[in-house]
Amino acid sequence: MRRIAVVSVHGCPLAQVGEKDTGGMSVYVNQLARHLGMLGIKVDLFTRAHNPKDPAVIKLGRNVRVVHIKAGPFKAPKDSIPQYLGVFLDGVIRFQKSEDCNYDLLHSHYWFSGSVALELALAWRIPHVATFHTLAEIKRRARIGEQESDHRISVEYSIVASADRIIVSTEHEKQSLRRLYHAPENKVVVVPPGVDLENFCPGSQTHAKAKLGLNGDRTLLYVGRMEPIKGLEVLLHAVASMDKLSSIKLLVVGGNDGQDFQQDHYKELSRTLLITDQVKFLGRAEHCDLPVYYQAADITVVPSYYESFGLVALEAMACGTPVVAARVGGLQTMVKDNHTGYLVPWHCPEAFADRLEILLANEGLRKSMGKEARVVAQDMGWNRTAKRVSFSYQNLWEKADFVAQN
Repeated sequence: MRRIAVVSVHGCPLAQVGEKDTGGMSVYVNQLARHLGMLGIKVDLFTRAHNPKDPAVIKLGRNVRVVHIKAGPFKAPKDSIPQYLGVFLDGVIRFQKSEDCNYDLLHSHYWFSGSVALELALAWRIPHVATFHTLAEIKRRARIGEQESDHRISVEYSIVASADRIIVSTEHEKQSLRRLYHAPENKVVVVPPGVDLENFCPGSQTHAKAKLGLNGDRTLLYVGRMEPIKGLEVLLHAVASMDKLSSIKLLVVGGNDGQDFQQDHYKELSRTLLITDQVKFLGRAEHCDLPVYYQAADITVVPSYYESFGLVALEAMACGTPVVAARVGGLQTMVKDNHTGYLVPWHCPEAFADRLEILLANEGLRKSMGKEARVVAQDMGWNRTAKRVSFSYQNLWEKADFVAQN
């Protein structure tokens, strides 16, 4: 049985999704590891210890262990993590030696992890597969004022040059890697992420709205972290400009339950825009509880300036909810314009408001788009994603075996 080491320094698969610096990548790492384990691959998933109550080793699923490595303060801010990567690297090596186990492949997630994996791949002499999730050069171009360090970009270039395989979510990300990072065509493989089709599925909107206390309100939904690049400010301005405002509710799911200065900023903005009666800041929700929000929503809105894929859009579609999203990154691939929702080409409140009003006024159109959204999502379960990723692993193992034999 093959054994792999997955490195996800700051994206712990057990972290609470929706808090600061914790989002779709944690879901991706969690679900991919679980399904690789179901395919018979042993997975040790190394992540930074972020909670003193967490055991050093936790079983995540069949053949899958999460290994917490102590590297820096438990609550260290994301921008301080690079200074602890050497400590993290040493911790991974100590664990490997204590277990006396050998790995057949490394899979790193995000540039922090890729930096560590570069060293491990050399030490262990095994293939390195990298998944970036977000790229600094794209984020820099996505939104004016978005700050990304030259150090991060330099490390990303090194990972692109050294990794044996790079797995990306969309063709758009592949072309960006080729154009901005000069990645060779044959090194980059497109494997779309998946969605848990059993948990994220259509349900009674009436029951979901009643459960959330929405009554007959026309409901918009935003799910995501409180970061400027997620575009929530655009959505708040869009809501403020809409007609028949009194019957509209915008649910904002995400953030640290009032302990996030960005959330305070958006609350103050809603007061300034005079829409406090329309906007409900609900804080973080457990990932397994999100389906009721998608089912209750008439429309899910994803106004991001950049998304490498857009897991929120896919989860909403799996629940049969149409999506209005910005025409950026992977959202262009996920949302089928005029079929499963709308893609808005400008980060302009009026453009978003226009599309939202069209859908809210037309129940038949919403239901039609919702049904088509579910059909699209049904072809994107995590088992399919894991099989395609494992196929990429197998190609590298066959190549390594051929070299060893000759």
